[in-house]
Amino acid sequence: MAEAIEVFPNPHPMRDYLIEHHADEFTSLCPKTGQPDFATITIRYVPGPACIELKSLKLYLQSFRSTGIFYEDVTNVILNDLVAACNPKWMAVESRWSVRGGIRSVITAEFGRNPQITGRGSAVLQHPPL
Repeated sequence: MAEAIEVFPNPHPMRDYLIEHHADEFTSLCPKTGQPDFATITIRYVPGPACIELKSLKLYLQSFRSTGIFYEDVTNVILNDLVAACNPKWMAVESRWSVRGGIRSVITAEFGRNPQITGRGSAVLQHPPL
């Protein structure tokens, strides 16, 4: 699916900076029941040579709407596909799932070494909160 993700050249490749995207209406299907699962997907990355184009990201995420896939799998598949598309210096994908059966799940997958850039105030982000 990574071929569906478009990228553009990083306009500031000599600087480490943090990009953060939130997709509040992510949907996939439970592979056990076929019922829809709802999540917010947060993507944080320090770009390498390329940045992710947002319309293609939206369409890519929407492609999971009819896919039966476990929370842990979809989070890692998204990370793998995005890393393949844009080759970031560091990336984390977090999925925050709506409550099901009284249980709320949060899955985080990470790639690369966090360059500890400054963000959200003056603190250095050791492992940025997602």
